[in-house]
Amino acid sequence: MAKLYFRYGAMNCGKSTALLQVAFNYEERGMKTLILKPSTDTKGNDMVISRIGTSRKVDMLCSPETDLFKELKQLSGVSCVLVDEAQFLEVAQVDQLFNAATQLDIPIICYGLRTDFQTKVFPGASRLLQIAHSLEELKTICRCGNKAILNARKVGGVFTFDGKQVAIDGEQAVSYESLCGSCYTKLVGPVSNQ
Repeated sequence: MAKLYFRYGAMNCGKSTALLQVAFNYEERGMKTLILKPSTDTKGNDMVISRIGTSRKVDMLCSPETDLFKELKQLSGVSCVLVDEAQFLEVAQVDQLFNAATQLDIPIICYGLRTDFQTKVFPGASRLLQIAHSLEELKTICRCGNKAILNARKVGGVFTFDGKQVAIDGEQAVSYESLCGSCYTKLVGPVSNQ
């Protein structure tokens, strides 16, 4: 039986790079992959872009209305589905991916963030954490050398705790830095669920 996987981590931990490597491994063995990402992620438009400079066009750019189970059911010969920026999926789409893995017997590997810059879980990531067969944390380091677990947002180079949940890296002077809990509270402020 195929499984739904969620590989998550703070920004700069290599999620997109890992996705591209998995696609390469499958394809090197003559197997077909399907790469998709939510249209919410406007960085690179229809491309998966790794910070180390590799990129690839996605096979499917999904809007929030896309029924992923229905789309995957129509395909044949797909050995693995790879999802970039999975935190932007709708909750229903995560359920559809689970159903595709279990009913269509297609392994589905999702890569994404667990939480936003305010330490709040993304709805798509929350559902993946609830129902994925396998969870794997991809790790990166903070500026202090400790394991980074949080994503801090900067606007114009200044840390901020204000704003909408989704602001794409590189657009409108927005950037992100992966931080450990200690550096996050020192640089951004105390964590709060408010």
